Amino acid sequence: MIERSRIADYVTLTKPELTFLSVVTALAGVVLASPRPIPVGVLFHVLIGTALVGGGAGALNQLIEREYDGMMRRTEHRPLPSRRLVPIEVLIFGIITSVFGIIDLAVFTNLLAGFLAVVTLVTYLFLYTPLKRITPWSTVVGGIPGALPPVIGWAAVRNDIRYEASILLAVLFFWQMPHFFSLAWMYRKDYARAGYKMLTVLDSSGGTTSTHIIVHSTLLLIAAIMLGLFAVSGVLYVCAAFLLSLGFIGTGIQLWFSRSNEAARRVFLASLIYLPVLLFIMVVDKL
Repeated sequence: MIERSRIADYVTLTKPELTFLSVVTALAGVVLASPRPIPVGVLFHVLIGTALVGGGAGALNQLIEREYDGMMRRTEHRPLPSRRLVPIEVLIFGIITSVFGIIDLAVFTNLLAGFLAVVTLVTYLFLYTPLKRITPWSTVVGGIPGALPPVIGWAAVRNDIRYEASILLAVLFFWQMPHFFSLAWMYRKDYARAGYKMLTVLDSSGGTTSTHIIVHSTLLLIAAIMLGLFAVSGVLYVCAAFLLSLGFIGTGIQLWFSRSNEAARRVFLASLIYLPVLLFIMVVDKL
């Protein structure tokens, strides 16, 4: 029997918070694309397939970055830097998990959804991951795989990619920027210690980082309203999206004035509230 601690380590490998976010947004794509009633079989396989691909990607990312994770206080206790797991078992776990997720989507939904899962995996591992040590634009590149799960959900239902899916992708993309920039500002010393070329490492004053947060939060407001006008079409959603987005922009403005970790933490916490509430209201309005 596998020890409970090893099971916990394998769960940690999957980056459960990010994987959960991918699953939730993919399911939102299913709901947005579905006629009534929602196809339960598709919903189930999008849940399973997205979770497996996301978990496998998280494990392989930690395998690639194990040396640098050991240099940062935030990640030094992960299974690989602390040597509770060895690279070969993480490699096998990551590959098997990812491949099974892609196969599940391709076989039980359609090939387009499976292909988009491959694109998500490849861009995350072979573009975003290495670029973090090369250019501060890595965060923007990383926004692509992070925004694709709802498109996977849409494609699993419709077997196409229409403008509604593109708007939902934009919502996820613009949301990620203040989410990750605020996190990176709080842990900028950690990233600098590990040699990452993050924007927050190069931007010692915080002016550029906070400006990016305000700009992307404003673009998020536009994308969220467009989603209501062209896809969800509910008054409740549009009003909620407008008010949520204004509050989110407000936290970015506070960061611009203070440049403090506490203000960055407020932006980060606001992002954690913003997306699930927005998606919940979107689903309620859609149903």
